[in-house]
Amino acid sequence: MYQLTIGLEIHVELKTKTKMFCGCLNDSDEKHPNINICPICVGHPGTLPTINKKAVEAVLKLGLALNSEIPKISKFDRKNYFYPDLPKGYQISQYDKPLTIGGELNGVKITRIHLEEDTARLVHSPAGKSSLVDFNRAGVPLMELVTEPDIKSGKEAVAFAKELQLILRYLDISRADMEKGQMRIEANISLREMRETDAKQDAKLRETDLGTKVEIKNLNSFRAVEEAVDYEIKRQAEVLESGKKVIHETRGWDEFEKKTKHQRLKEKSHDYRYFPEPDLPILSLRPSESEVEAVQNGAPRPFYQKGGVAAFDLEKLKAEIPELPAQKRRRILAEFILKPEQAEILVEDRSAAQYFEEAASELIAELRGTDAEKRGQEAINTLYNYLTSDIKGLMNEQKIAIKELNISPENFADLMVLIIKNEISSRSAKDILKEMFLTGLDPKQIIQEKGLKQISDEEVIKKAIQEVVDENPKAIEDYKKGKETALQFLIGQAMAKLKGQANPDILRQLFSDYLSK
Repeated sequence: MYQLTIGLEIHVELKTKTKMFCGCLNDSDEKHPNINICPICVGHPGTLPTINKKAVEAVLKLGLALNSEIPKISKFDRKNYFYPDLPKGYQISQYDKPLTIGGELNGVKITRIHLEEDTARLVHSPAGKSSLVDFNRAGVPLMELVTEPDIKSGKEAVAFAKELQLILRYLDISRADMEKGQMRIEANISLREMRETDAKQDAKLRETDLGTKVEIKNLNSFRAVEEAVDYEIKRQAEVLESGKKVIHETRGWDEFEKKTKHQRLKEKSHDYRYFPEPDLPILSLRPSESEVEAVQNGAPRPFYQKGGVAAFDLEKLKAEIPELPAQKRRRILAEFILKPEQAEILVEDRSAAQYFEEAASELIAELRGTDAEKRGQEAINTLYNYLTSDIKGLMNEQKIAIKELNISPENFADLMVLIIKNEISSRSAKDILKEMFLTGLDPKQIIQEKGLKQISDEEVIKKAIQEVVDENPKAIEDYKKGKETALQFLIGQAMAKLKGQANPDILRQLFSDYLSK
């Protein structure tokens, strides 16, 4: 039996206007190579970096959202290594004084979150005989979050990463699109044989008690994370069972062969020869009482204080944190009585969740005090279904986001009221919704202009039934012989005569009454 420990290192490109240490545009969608570059981000000698304040604030905001500790000071360091995508021969990163310490998400403890610059991007020729360097990505603000080894499976690793991705999007500090490399995941996995004492104590294992750690890279999708972690667990178990030792190494995930492969022996921190970045100031993350008092008395709070120290307003950042996914899940479930899987679909898209809530609140208000008020939960479920199927389908056809939707939450709620009150049929509702999508008009206006109001007048429906009966004697004969499908055919014929506007429940009941005579 083996003791399994899994920790994650997650790199995230931050959504800032400019790069981390220069004024070049931070644009991950740029298709032309080496456009957004300058002497600073390509590492020319003699150039001096300048800290991007928005990038620092983005990491602090995430730390506050995850209940991390914000230390009094932080600093940048040089991480020395040589690779073609690192023009300076070192990366400006953080070592012993990160921006945040601790925190927790999904029951997984967080070690630290720090900030660094991204590397350039290597483009390899199909034959593998040459490589080109695109420096557009060099210097992009890159946040790294490191977890404690609290994860126990590939599924748990994916759950953690997905929740983090949602939080990053809710905070609007990164799009965290894994396909575009804006969020990159590395997994550290180790196994060790369980000792008898392990079952008798629940104390936290020291790093020296853990098995040999193997780092897995090239995990560019959630599916790859789960598959790679589960494969590596199995691989290490087989190595140990054969009597061999696991090597401390970096392995890559091969998406085609579905296995991890050796890349290189794993470096240790001393291999990078970290030392403080001499060209950047120390960051003051929690200003002293005297600094706060000076600001309250009208003194300005510049980014660089006297002595090259920067100050940040943590209370202001905390106030900017919106309702986070976990809170929104709980509230939507309690307020709208949805199923957990329905709430999850809404929470995955903050804009869609907001649209649903606005429309649902309007719907409840419109039904209040009417005969249809008791059907409120049915109305909420109907609204959810139309939003996640019909509206989503129309949006996918036109390739637009919900923020670009031509239907206001109020008009959408009006349409749902008409459905619940049986003033329009479900068939008409779909036609009206499409017209609303194209024009942005109120549903009642569309109904008026196109004559789509549902027909509930029994005399009008009876007249159509009589015409259908007279025109289809064989279908009547088939129904009386026990063929139930004949009834459906007859109802369809009557609905066609009434142009799809007949109340389906009334139509079916009247037809059944007529045929039972």
